[in-house]
Amino acid sequence: MAERTSTADDWAAGAAFDPVSSGRKRVGKLLIVLASVLLAAAIVTQLLHIYGAAEFGFDTWRPIVYAYVVWGVALGASQVLIRGEDGHRALFLLPALLFTIAMVIFPTLFGFYIALTDWNLSSFSGRKFNGLANFWQMLGDPYYRNALFNMVLYVLAVLVEYVIAFGLALLLNAQIRARKFFRVVFLLPLMLSPVAVSWMIGKSLMEYRFGPAATLARYLGWDNPAFFSNPITARISIMILDAWTFIPFMMIMLLAGLQAMSREVLEAAKVDGANAWQTFWQVTFPLMLPVSLTAIILRIIFKLKLADIIITVTSGGPGGATDSVTSFIYREYRDRSNVGYGTMLAMVYLILIIIFVTLLLKVANRFVRNVN
Repeated sequence: MAERTSTADDWAAGAAFDPVSSGRKRVGKLLIVLASVLLAAAIVTQLLHIYGAAEFGFDTWRPIVYAYVVWGVALGASQVLIRGEDGHRALFLLPALLFTIAMVIFPTLFGFYIALTDWNLSSFSGRKFNGLANFWQMLGDPYYRNALFNMVLYVLAVLVEYVIAFGLALLLNAQIRARKFFRVVFLLPLMLSPVAVSWMIGKSLMEYRFGPAATLARYLGWDNPAFFSNPITARISIMILDAWTFIPFMMIMLLAGLQAMSREVLEAAKVDGANAWQTFWQVTFPLMLPVSLTAIILRIIFKLKLADIIITVTSGGPGGATDSVTSFIYREYRDRSNVGYGTMLAMVYLILIIIFVTLLLKVANRFVRNVN
């Protein structure tokens, strides 16, 4: 037993030390340099060929893929040669790294390049580099500014959705009759596609001539119940449709948090003489803050991608009043075939989302620390 322990300790010590010779390190560095030069040369050659600066090149991008695979293999081998045992452990991260570069980083960089071009699919001139022209056009685009303003309103509506979802979660957590039945019923909107919700409610129930909602509105005294003809009512209607679809998502997260709370804490509050409101505001709500913030942040992320309901029901109308940034970019691609300008809008929106979500997470973490 002592010998076995000693052997294991010796192996661990040797693995921790794992000396790598200088010659082996030089071979590893040379290998990754040669593979990087090969990959860079293949990319530059293909780009020069595409833009007519060189007559030689490849017919497709397939050789670039092969060069990238060779570079990935060389990267893994060089890590083993240079870092020894640490390099073997790094090999487990290599597939994820290569996949991220191929599927996330490269498309993003290519998107930034497309954003700097004048590329309209309906034009015979093809793609032309135009620098920051699309960016200056975006700054002067009133429809894009209106879409950004709408996104602010749509995101603020998440707070109202949170209040409703929390109320439903408290109700379904209480000892009421047919509690399991109501849980399933309240989850039904989340099971439906937003496009299906758009047709069932936006295109059918809220249809201004024969829809049941319009008929009820006329009965209550609204002369022309056109829910999507006025900018204000159209925005509110879109918010209601989207909220009806995704409030169950927040509700189920909050319900899970309520059920995970310790009953002893609530019983202790009752013993101390706290009424229902004091128990909620001083015990339940603070304990639910981490779950609440998680639900709100996830809902905001979903809200920032809002497009399908708008595209199906209003197509951004009336006059772009209900456009979200995503639906506006979609119509820029589909209706105007303006790939370059649409990509610039998407890249700027991506940067704004990254900044906003990063700040939101920092503020949320600080708020939780201060409350706790």
